[in-house]
Amino acid sequence: MAGTLLRQVRVIDPATDTDQVQDVWMAGGRWGAIAPTLDIDTETVDVIDGTGKVLAPGLVDLYSHSGEPGNESRETLAELMAGAIAGGFTRVGILPDTDPALDNPGALRRLVDLACDLDQLPQPLLLPWAALTQGAQGEQMTELAELAGIKTFAIAGFADGQPITNRVLLRRLLEYTRSLNRPLALWPCDRTLAGNGIAREGALALMGGLPGVLVAAETAALTTILELVRELETPVHLMRLSTARSVALIEQAKADGLPVTASTTWLHLLFSTQEALSYDPNLRLDPPLGNPADQAALISGVKQGIIDAIAIDHSPYAYEEKTVAFGDAPPGAIGLELAFAALWERFVTPGVWTALELLRALSDRPAQILQLPSPQIAERETVEAFLFDPAATWTVDAQTLRSPARNTPFYQRSLQGQVLQTWHHPVLH
Repeated sequence: MAGTLLRQVRVIDPATDTDQVQDVWMAGGRWGAIAPTLDIDTETVDVIDGTGKVLAPGLVDLYSHSGEPGNESRETLAELMAGAIAGGFTRVGILPDTDPALDNPGALRRLVDLACDLDQLPQPLLLPWAALTQGAQGEQMTELAELAGIKTFAIAGFADGQPITNRVLLRRLLEYTRSLNRPLALWPCDRTLAGNGIAREGALALMGGLPGVLVAAETAALTTILELVRELETPVHLMRLSTARSVALIEQAKADGLPVTASTTWLHLLFSTQEALSYDPNLRLDPPLGNPADQAALISGVKQGIIDAIAIDHSPYAYEEKTVAFGDAPPGAIGLELAFAALWERFVTPGVWTALELLRALSDRPAQILQLPSPQIAERETVEAFLFDPAATWTVDAQTLRSPARNTPFYQRSLQGQVLQTWHHPVLH
């Protein structure tokens, strides 16, 4: 007998609604046995003391940005993958705004081949989103049927990662993708209404002298999408929701039976406009951080399941790109290595969410949105999991980060909770 035995580890698996201390044995890339106690010859296996630690299914990130191809100076694909594994992520959706964009089978194939050629174990399964429009520019449709017909590797589905502002094009996209049976992700944002705003409209933005973005810049676009879904019945995932009003609209849409799911980003749960008044360029996001009432509604929405998933929207930038004034900084921050620990510390430790609620939003439901089987900790299932120590304290700095990018509000700060090990080795072809 060989493999690894975890003694008395807290197993948390939302797919089976499990949260209990158990012995877990894995061998040959599969879960061998799981029980309150296991009688296994410890001389033939590697033994890990799981006391006080958590074993959870691999995390699934719906959408993030890759620096490679096109902007390798920000972060290479190998560095992204190393950071994902360090953060417990075993599947990562890659948005199509690379250079060149992922708008044709050849570009998608090159990204997948690049990941396959890396001699890196374990590594996450990269799921590239195929662009809805050429160059992900929102002007002319890609060959959607051809992209949907790819059989040799998995794609996440269709998305641009940018708003589709042309309503006629938006309608056509919903009509064309309806029969393709692939996930479709849209970002509700009206750029005209957003104007040159960089913070959510309200008293805090006014006090800080930051140009405001109206709530309507999100909700007007969201309402348009929901009305089209109501008529065309095309399932849609709504990404990057950031306002309390959007949470209410999604709740009503689900009550009406519309085939929609929704996500927000981890930073919109952890911060609000109040923190943006520090003018930290790493808190310059798009959409901007919400006001405290928006943040509270998003937190409640995740707990209630109105917001189905938490996305990382990992966005690496070089030092000189982010070391500028708040209003001049490109929007986005890194997060694959940091998100689970930060969310656990903020929400699970004080009892705002249960551990199962957090993992549903970061593992089980994102997998369902991508139309994939959820990672599970169950006998005979493939091992896809990570070991987490909620008590470990570490400092986010150049020595601990796998990514060369440093654009995070947590840089040179301490986090409580650390991923100790991740098990996964997918087949990408």
